[in-house]
Amino acid sequence: MVNRRTLIGGTAGAGLLATLGTAPPSSASAPESTGSGSGHVRGATAITQVFGDGQKLVAVAVEFDHDIDNSSVSASTFAITGRTVTKVYTHSTAGLARHGRDGRYVIVELSPDDATAALWVTGGGGGGDGGGPGPGGPVVGDTTPGGTIVAAKATLTWTGTVTTTRGSRYVPDSTPLTTGAVVNPIVDDFEQFTFDDPATGRTLNYNLFVPRHYNPRKRYPLVLFMHDAGVVNVATVGPLVQGLGAVCWASPEDQAKHECFVLAPEYGAVVIDDTYLPSTLFDATVNLVHSLTSQYSIDPDRLYATGQSMGAMMSLGMNIAHPGLFAASFIVAGQWPADQAAPLADKKLWILVSEDDDKAYPGENAITQVISDLGTKVGTGVWDGQSTAAQFAADVRNMRAQHAPVNYAAFLTGTVLPPGSTGGGGSAHMATWRTAYTIPGIRDWIMRQSL
Repeated sequence: MVNRRTLIGGTAGAGLLATLGTAPPSSASAPESTGSGSGHVRGATAITQVFGDGQKLVAVAVEFDHDIDNSSVSASTFAITGRTVTKVYTHSTAGLARHGRDGRYVIVELSPDDATAALWVTGGGGGGDGGGPGPGGPVVGDTTPGGTIVAAKATLTWTGTVTTTRGSRYVPDSTPLTTGAVVNPIVDDFEQFTFDDPATGRTLNYNLFVPRHYNPRKRYPLVLFMHDAGVVNVATVGPLVQGLGAVCWASPEDQAKHECFVLAPEYGAVVIDDTYLPSTLFDATVNLVHSLTSQYSIDPDRLYATGQSMGAMMSLGMNIAHPGLFAASFIVAGQWPADQAAPLADKKLWILVSEDDDKAYPGENAITQVISDLGTKVGTGVWDGQSTAAQFAADVRNMRAQHAPVNYAAFLTGTVLPPGSTGGGGSAHMATWRTAYTIPGIRDWIMRQSL
């Protein structure tokens, strides 16, 4: 098993290193101070968070040798060159909190919008420009990585005096504080394994989230997430840090509502392209699902599939090739030949695509037409990709009110593109899943389905 923190520290050489600032220490002559502050610092820990567009460094926790009075810290207590400090407070653990409370850790929150915040960087490689097969795009067997995982690391300048709960004042000095550990909430809750499939002879690396209070006398659903071509051959944890497609199901909020296993394979090569003839990793994935179902107390009537781009294509292909396997599937920005889509008429699907995705949108239009022609009701909706959480919740309610086994929503043209984007089908294609997995109501619908 590979530990996430070990992996980051050992493999990512081009880390995010915020350089030391130059602000001078303050209150150096305070009469009641206990002297140089650096002797009271036990260490610093980087804290990350996964967003729709990937993992980012969002905070640093500085540990002291005594509890620090929360009222003694402010946004000017620490600085990191090139980063925007948004909030500083104290806490009892190296983690984010809504409100500060006295504790050994001073939490320095950083803006996720900073240019240097990103730890998942795409560009080049097998699917880095969109992750979707197509003319000139990745082909089956392509092992070129489309993204890079950057080490979570930062160096701070301590600029303001802090006070312990016992009244001692710790005066900053010029010693730089560099992080020596990393906490990756939710990502660290997954474990990494390898599956050697005797049927195909393929080896598949995968991430598995086991419910926190797993009880083998209970039966749990399982969600299979399959990534896009931009994540191939990056690292086993790649599917966890590239976006929300895997980790959203394992969040404390989702687990409180829908306790489940989450399986996220990491493909060492592109599995499927425009020929729609997948490699044997396609079958190895199905065999992995069966293997885990026999290994753990997993409910075979509540297996779910989801994926983006290549992963969406695999989800569609698996539902066609194995119509009795999944209870429901969440399809994000993918397509499959419509003349093979008839088995999907008997499935429960939530399809989400962008109107300006010039391949997946017409592809899904053709698939849902086949489903509708076979007499299966298809709920439809056109959504604004810039909607608030409340508006998306209303969109989901309106869709569910149609009481259809197949739900098909499309984002309005241009509404999922990030600011400054030049547009184009590839951009809209990738931007679809950055938004799709932020909508909890879709996941709630998926998790309520069974065979």
